[in-house]
Amino acid sequence: MTRGKFVAIEGPDGSGKSSVLQALSGILKKHEIDVVCTREPGGSPIAEQIRKVILEVNNTAMDVRAEALLYAASRRQHLMETILPNVQCGRLVISDRFVLSSLAYQGVGRKIGLDEVWRINQFAIEDHMPDLTIIIDVPAEVGIQRIEAAKGTRQYDRLDRESLSFHKKVRDTYLTLAQQMEQVVVVDGQRSIEEVSQECYEIIAKSGMIKLT
Repeated sequence: MTRGKFVAIEGPDGSGKSSVLQALSGILKKHEIDVVCTREPGGSPIAEQIRKVILEVNNTAMDVRAEALLYAASRRQHLMETILPNVQCGRLVISDRFVLSSLAYQGVGRKIGLDEVWRINQFAIEDHMPDLTIIIDVPAEVGIQRIEAAKGTRQYDRLDRESLSFHKKVRDTYLTLAQQMEQVVVVDGQRSIEEVSQECYEIIAKSGMIKLT
C-alpha cells in the first residue's frame, strides 16, 4: 500500500486556518482525494480531553511549562491515534496546527525558548514531521480584529485573550521559522477564504502529494 502524506496548516490566531481547511477539504474531495482533516490540540479522543484543559479560560494559573508539556502530550496521542494510522493507510492527512504552533506560542510567546520546546516535541513525535507545512499569514492586528469580530461564533480561549505584543511575537516567529525550515510555505491570509484555500490546494497539487483525477 502506498504511504499517504501529512500536511500541517499553521498560522497565528485569526489567520482563518480552520475556515481555509474546511474549504480546502471540499476542494480535495471534489477531486476524489481521500483526505482526513484533523486539529490540534485534539484530533483524537484522549487528545480532545487534554484540549479542554489547555484552552479552558479559567485555567489562568497554568504554568507555561505545564502548558507546553500538555500540548506535546496531546500531539503525541493525536499522532499515534489519528495521523500515523491514516497516513499508513494511504490517506492525505491535514492537521490544523502541529509542532510549529508550540515553537511559536510556547517557545517564543511564552518565552520558554525554542530549543527547550523543540526538545519536548522531539520526544513526542519521534521525527514524524509533516511532509509539507503551509503557514496562513496575517498581521497580528488583523488577526485580533477578526477574533473580536467573531466573538460568539467561535471558541474564545486563553490564547485568543493574549496581548497584541504576544500575537506579534507569534507571527514573527512563524515567518522566521518559514525561512529556516524546509517544506514550509507562507500564504497571504488577508484574501478571501476561497482564494487562500485554492492557493493551498495548488501548493499541495504541485508538490506531487496527490494524484489528480
